[in-house]
Amino acid sequence: MNDQDCVRIVELMASKVCHDLISPIGAVSNGVEFLEDAGDDGSVDPDVVNLIAFSAGQAAAKLKLFRLAYGAGGSDPSIKPEDVHKAFGDYVAGDKRVTQDWDPHAPLGLENPPPGFCKVLACLLLTMIDSLPKGGKIKVFDGQDGSLHIQSEGENAAFREGYKAALSGVASPDILEPKTIHPYLSHMICVHYGYSIHVFDEAENSILLSLRTAQVS
Repeated sequence: MNDQDCVRIVELMASKVCHDLISPIGAVSNGVEFLEDAGDDGSVDPDVVNLIAFSAGQAAAKLKLFRLAYGAGGSDPSIKPEDVHKAFGDYVAGDKRVTQDWDPHAPLGLENPPPGFCKVLACLLLTMIDSLPKGGKIKVFDGQDGSLHIQSEGENAAFREGYKAALSGVASPDILEPKTIHPYLSHMICVHYGYSIHVFDEAENSILLSLRTAQVS
């Protein structure tokens, strides 16, 4: 990969993060405007306060998960699966379209995983959200074969066009878009930290990913 491709990937990733954060931050701005329009009579609409609090919470939850997935701190060995579970739960709690069903304290199928496991896990959980256009459930469990499985279940569960190629790392950087930059970057992060991703199964209303370490064939 040349320098031009690296710059393009960074630019697309920034576009995606900005796109995901603009809605809650915009709602905070709207709430502030409502407060300003209320005047100086001391009356504040509780709905406005709730809107600001909710939107600020959503923005904070997204930033926390993005920091785990994309930031250098996500590879800190002190970060545990339960930290990812909490961050992801806060992330999906806002619109209530997606839920998670997994025990972060249970064996997850990878023995002595290389550094960066929680970072990779955060990336793949974000990946599976993209496969649920109408919402659904995401599960994480031991694949019983030296791998970790992540499964999404929901109506019309599917990866959009170009997503699977980006996740597999076979998409050319010059055809990537903001909607496919996350899976491409997830592939790059997995390879960098010694993991491989496989779309294990695509069934009606369900997708199953398998995550393995490079040492497992």
